[in-house]
Amino acid sequence: MSEASVMTDELRKQIGVAGEPLVVEMEKGMLRKFVDAIGDPNPLWSDEEHAKKTKYGGITFPPGILAAIMMVGNRPPIEIPLPRGLDGGGEWEFFEPIRPGDTLTIECKIGDLVERQISMGKAIFIYHDTVWKNQKGQVVATSRTYGLKY
Repeated sequence: MSEASVMTDELRKQIGVAGEPLVVEMEKGMLRKFVDAIGDPNPLWSDEEHAKKTKYGGITFPPGILAAIMMVGNRPPIEIPLPRGLDGGGEWEFFEPIRPGDTLTIECKIGDLVERQISMGKAIFIYHDTVWKNQKGQVVATSRTYGLKY
C-alpha cells in the first residue's frame, strides 16, 4: 500500500514565490578572507598585475563565492511537514566576472516542488532558482539548487 501524498494544494501555491532580494557589496576584504579560507592560490584572485594581463583585465572573485553567499540566505520560507532535510546540490551558469566593488542583487524563488518516493518514504524535492545581477543590471550567474525533505 502506497503512503498518502505529502504534496498539498497549499504547497503547490508556493511554486514561484520569491524571497526578498538580497544586496551584497563585494569588497576586497571579503575576497581576501574567502580566498584564504578556501586556500586557493590562483593569482587571478589576488595579484593585480597578473590579473590585468588576463582576459578579465583585473582581479575577480572565485565563482564559488556565490555558493558561500547563498548560506546567508534569501530563500523564500516554506514549511514542508517532513522531519529530515538534505542538500541535493545544484547547477550553476556564470556569465560575468565578479569584481571587487561590485554590488550584487540576488533574487531567489521556489522553482518547483516535486514529490517522489525514496527508500525512506515520501520526499519533497525543493528547487530554488536564483539570479545574480551586478550593479549594471548584468546577469552574473544563475543557479538551480535543490534539497529534499523526507
